[in-house]
This record gives sequence, structure tokens and C-alpha cells, in this order.
Amino acid sequence: MEEATDASTNRPGLALRAWGSVVRHRLWWLLLGLPFVIALAAATVTGLWVWSLVPQTPTIDNLKNAQAELPSVLVTSDGQVLSQFRKAHREWVKLGDISPHVVDALLATEDLRFYQHRGLDVRRTVGAAINTFRGRLQGGSTLTQQLARNLYPEEIGRAPTLERKVKEAITALKIEQAYSKDDILEIYLNTVPFLYNTYGIELAARTYFDRPARELDVLQSATLVGMLKGTTYYNPVLNPARAKHRRNTVLAQLKRAGKLEAEEYAALRHQPLQLDFERQDEQLGPAPHYAVLLRRWLIDWADRNGYNVYADGLTVRTTLDSRAQNMATEAMARQMERLQKLADTAFNGRNGWQAKRDLVDAFLRESAAFQQARRAGKPEAEVLAHLRGDAEFMKVLREEKTRLQSGFFAMEPATGYVRAWVGSRDFALDQYDHVQQARRQPGSTFKPFVYGAAFSMGARPSDQLPDQAVEIQDDRGQMWRPRDPGEPTGEPVSLRDGLAHSRNRITAQLMQYVGPDQVAALARSLGVRDSRLDEVPSLGLGTSPVTLKEMVTAYAAIANGGRYVPPLLVLDVRDRNGKVLEQFHPPEGEAALDAPIDAVLLDAMRGVLDRGTGTAIRTKHGLQGDLAGKTGTTQDNTDGWFILMHPQLVAGAWVGFNDSRLTMQDAWGQGARSALPMVGDFFQQVMKAKLVDAKARFPKPEEAGWDEAALNWGTLIPPPQQPLIPLEVVAEPARPAVIEQAVVVAPPRSAAPEAGALPPLRPLEPAAPYAGMPVERAVVVAPPRSVESTALGRNTSIGEASGGPPASANPPLPGALGGSRGAY
Repeated sequence: MEEATDASTNRPGLALRAWGSVVRHRLWWLLLGLPFVIALAAATVTGLWVWSLVPQTPTIDNLKNAQAELPSVLVTSDGQVLSQFRKAHREWVKLGDISPHVVDALLATEDLRFYQHRGLDVRRTVGAAINTFRGRLQGGSTLTQQLARNLYPEEIGRAPTLERKVKEAITALKIEQAYSKDDILEIYLNTVPFLYNTYGIELAARTYFDRPARELDVLQSATLVGMLKGTTYYNPVLNPARAKHRRNTVLAQLKRAGKLEAEEYAALRHQPLQLDFERQDEQLGPAPHYAVLLRRWLIDWADRNGYNVYADGLTVRTTLDSRAQNMATEAMARQMERLQKLADTAFNGRNGWQAKRDLVDAFLRESAAFQQARRAGKPEAEVLAHLRGDAEFMKVLREEKTRLQSGFFAMEPATGYVRAWVGSRDFALDQYDHVQQARRQPGSTFKPFVYGAAFSMGARPSDQLPDQAVEIQDDRGQMWRPRDPGEPTGEPVSLRDGLAHSRNRITAQLMQYVGPDQVAALARSLGVRDSRLDEVPSLGLGTSPVTLKEMVTAYAAIANGGRYVPPLLVLDVRDRNGKVLEQFHPPEGEAALDAPIDAVLLDAMRGVLDRGTGTAIRTKHGLQGDLAGKTGTTQDNTDGWFILMHPQLVAGAWVGFNDSRLTMQDAWGQGARSALPMVGDFFQQVMKAKLVDAKARFPKPEEAGWDEAALNWGTLIPPPQQPLIPLEVVAEPARPAVIEQAVVVAPPRSAAPEAGALPPLRPLEPAAPYAGMPVERAVVVAPPRSVESTALGRNTSIGEASGGPPASANPPLPGALGGSRGAY
């Protein structure tokens, strides 16, 4: 009984102990399983996170597209390559065309187990993590991972984050699936950067050692591979000691990998770098200003049509003719070399640069060195004295300021095809486009618009005006007194002769009959559509700045029977397979001047070449056939112009300094002496190559329907009260050319000129071979729109009027090129 009683008494304790044992057993298993559960949960979350990153990495198709990227190409109308538009400056080469020393050095240094892993090297990654934990930072990325990072920096990123490493690993695995090991090496070596806008081993070899990649020796290969750890830090040009030390590290890795014997290593490690450095700047071809313009246009076109300019291999067939472009470039080079020698002589010595102290001081104040010193608090006089005393600085300043510039533009009048476009003497030195960006006063090249407007209002070429002093009062009560070289003779001068000899007093009187508004309207209709034209009496003598492209376009309209056709730059755009994506056709000509009147104007402009200011075209350059044109010169020979019209081609040139405060001299600065020889040289070559038909003819006035007996002819200018004796002109083929110097005195727009403010006329001192030639002067004295005066009290301001580069580094495209597809 007692034992039974004890058992019943202890039963609850036994149960409690049994329950405790179960709990302990379950807790034990729970504790053992919890880390596994946590690890499983973490792995699941991590896996889901990694899986979520997969769509953010490039697809296999994208990877293949990266290798298949093709640049867009500009070609001329005759099939020559003008330029290529690449995302990066590289030249792709096959792996077999790369020196094996490069491959050995790359693998020994960057990824020794490249051919054993499948994109990720676990052993190397773990080793890099251990070394980094011990304080020795070490990279663990394979070549494939580096390639992923180089090809897709935007998708993968370069920030040292876990997300970037995961994206990099995922992309590396994709690359390994898409490509063979040799393909990966080839892509890597053709895409890796080497500074100086150079990508790929081929251009790197040319840049640093002036040889192709297949000829690199072991030292050169080690130098280039060594740069990959840090191109700037190990730049062999700027940091040769660091680059040599890094090169020797690569050589040591080659020795360790068994690719270099110990004796070779010992001998090579002491060798110098032996660089042959030359930057491989991307070439924009024979028409760089034209190419830059079309790059901007093509980017806009590609964006609108869903193409990539740098990858889709577009071909843009332009209207430019490679032969005409080369002829224009060579003609400019020959003429500008001759003129530059004269300019250098003019600005040497006491009577040149040194004599222009106030102007030179203005240049100094505008320099970056002066402005930086002034911001640092240094006195102005001290800074000026210091800069004047710096011989090298003053030499560079003088060379920069006194370097003559030019622009040349040629187009077909009937189609608008642009055949030649030379924006400056040397694109490397001056990217400013003197064809489309620079606005300069056109001088007497603007006069045909006055005579064209007069003929359209009833004037006849035979109508006469007296050669007399002219005083014209404008709306503000200011007097304008245009001048010619000699004193007024009182003799009658026909309108035909007034244009041929570029008579300012005759043109000014004609402006009174026509009106500035009519002249401006005709100029705009013919093609001067982007520049502002001030409708003032002096407009007819070329005081409103315009571009060379506008003037040649307007003359092309005159050569096209008075029908305006905008310049056309592009014929079509094709894809990489040659399929035409879009074609561009010349628009229908827009009537600007009635054909009979246009024929009369053309006939009058023939006289410029036959017996006027442009006779050098006939006498010196020997150009025959049916030609017409006009010379132009502005105040103090600031600008020289000449435009020549042939029935199938119109070409024009401008010459001057970028800074209009500097002027050319009488002996070589007039348009007939500066710009005309360039155009004459060009047309000589064009005729010789038979790019145009030398026998082509403009329609004569009677062929175009001109009838002098028509009711409106002769109604603009009333006949004189007493008979006037026409000027007797003797046409002599060998007669010396009339040299135009342009002189027009116009009052300022805001204030009347002070007494004695107008520059006196100077006798011309021509130099051979121009001695004895009659001279036309033209000086326009009118202050700029935006400033009351400049350092020299000139009439043009730096920027728009002067033709110098504007404040904006990227001026907007004119409307005809930027906003109208029809312009192409």
C-alpha cells in the first residue's frame, strides 16, 4: 500500500519531467534548425533580389549588337567618304592581327585562368576578398567582368556597390554564353580606353608607338597593358616613371606565367619606354565644317526616325563634289598663303603691330591671362606691363590676331546642290564657319540688289544719273554723304556703268528712286533670309552684315533666272544594307525676280567682268565664256568679297581678319585682290576638269522676254531736262582691272558725326602687278547696332558684325538648316 501510495504521489512529477524532456528535445532541434531556416530565407531573398536585377542587365541580343555597331558615314555625290561618325575613336582589328605579346601580357596580368572559368573565377574572387580583408586591396574581376563594365557603364555602373558587382557577374555570364573566349578577347582589346579619345589596341599602338597592333613587341605590349590598371595614373606621356614601374610589373607577371625567361626579364626591365607619341585625332575629312553641320542634322534626323547615328551604319549621300571641294580647298590655301605673307609684313616693325598700341592694349585686356590676373587683385597697369614684357605671349597674340581667315562656298543655281564648302583656312586652328556663321558687311556685292530692284520698277540699264555730290537725309534728320575716289565730274553715268564700275554716288542716287525697303525685299526674296537688313539709305552699299552662304545663294537665284532655290546638302539617307530610308529633292524654284528683269541684271553684271572692277577674271585668270559677278570691299579693307556666276555653278569667297578692328591694306585687301584670285583659281580648275560646260550661256534679255518698249520701262528715272552725253567706254580685252576699294560715309544710327570725324580719303598706293589700275574706294562709316564706339571708332562690333566667333560656343543653326527639311 505504501509503494502504491508513493507511485501515485510521484505521478505528476514524472509527467512534468517527461514534458520537460520533450521541450528540451524540441528546443534543441529548433536551435539546430534555426540557422538553416535563416540561411534558407536569406538565400531565397537574395535569390529573388538577384533575379530582379537580371532584367536590368543587357540581353544577349544587345551584347551582339554591341559588337555589330557601325558608324554612320558621309559620302560625296561622287562616292568619296567625307567623314565617319563614331561613338568612340577606334579602329577594329581581328584577334589574329594583334601581337601575341599583347594577349600574353593581358592574361598574365589581368586574368591568368581566363580559359578555365566561365566568366566568374571563384578562386580568384575568394582570394581577392581575403587579401582585401587583410588590408591588401585586390581586384577579383575577370576579363569578362571588366568587359561587361566597359561595354555597359550605364546599365551596370562603376560605383563600388554590391548591386554593381551582381549586375557585372550576371552580364559576364551572359557574355560567356554569347561568345567564344577568343571573341571575348577581341572585343575587350578593341573597346578598352587608352586616353586621348583613343579606344582599342590598334589606335593605342599608333598613338604611343606609331605602329600597328600586330607589330608591338613585348616591352610595348607590357606598357599598354600596364596602363589598364589606371590610364591616367600610369600615362607614359605624363608619368613615365610610374608607367615604367608598372610595365616592369607586367613583365614580372609574364615571367611568373612562363611567358618570359628570367634572363629576358632581367634585361628588359632596365630598358626605357621609347615612346613615339602622336595623338590620333579623329579626322573630319576634307570638308570639316560641312561634316560638323551634317552631324548635328543627322543626329536630329536619327532621333526622329528611331536610328542610332553611332551604331546603325547609316550612309548619308551628300551633294558635295569631292573634286570641287579639293579644288576650293587648294585655291584657298594658295591665295591665303600669299596674302598671309603680306599681312605678316604689314604688321611687323614700328609701323605695324607696335604702332597700334591702343588696339593691342584692347587685345590684352580681352585675354584670359589679363582677366585672371585682374580677378586676383593685381593692378591693371601692372598686368598690362607684365604681358607686354612677355615676348612669347605677345608673339602668340600677334600671330592669333593677325591670321587672315577666309570662307568659300559654291552651289548649283538650278538644283541648289552645294558643291564646295570651306569654312576656314584650317579647321584645327579655327572651327568657326565663315560660310554660315560669320556675318560681315558685304560692301559692293550688295549693289546688284539695288539695280535689280530699280530694273523691276521700270529703270533701264541705259538710264543715266549725274556723277554729283550726294547728301541724303534719313528719318532722324542725319545726313549721309557717299563718296567715290575722285571728285564729282557732273558727267552722266548710265546705270550699266554705275554697276560695272561700282559707283557709290550713282548707287546712292538710285537708292532714292527705289527705296531701302524695296532693296531689302528683293535681297530677302533672292536668298538673304537669315540676317537682319537695316532698311536705311546706306543698305545698298552693303552696310548690313550677312553670311557668305546667303550672298552666294542670292547670286545663284540671279543665275537661275530670278528663281530662288535653297541650298541642298543631302541627297538621301540609307541603312547599313543600302536601303534608301529617305530622299531629298530640290524644291521648286521660288520666283523672286521676273525672268526678263533678271536677264537685264545679269547682262549688267557681265560688265563687271568685261570692263569693270572684276576684269582680272578675264585678263589674269583667262576665264572666257558667259560669266557675271561682282566684287566687294568694306571700310578700310576690312572685308574682301567676290562672287562669280556661271550658268551651272556660282561660287563666292570672303577674306578678312576674325577681329574686324584689324584691316587689310590697299595693295592687297580689296575684294578684287583678296577674294577674286581665289574664285578665279577655283574656276580655272573647274573648267579644266570639265565639271561645268564652258559653253553654257545665260539667256540674253531679249531671249528672256525683255522688251524695252514695254509700258513700264523707262518710268522710274525721268529723262534729264537737257540732253546728256553718254559716257564713251572703250572695251579693251587687255585693259587693267578696276580695283574696288569701297568708300561710303554713312552717319551713325544714333547720333550725327562730329566735325572732322569722317576719315579723309587717301590716295591709293597700289603695288605691282596692280600699279596703274583705276581704283574704287568704299568706306562705310556707321557705328554698330549694340555699341556707340570701339577702340578704333570703327563701324562694326566684334561678334555678329565682325564675323568673329560669337559668345556662344554652339551657335544655333540658321532656320534653313535647323528647322526646314526642305533645305536638304
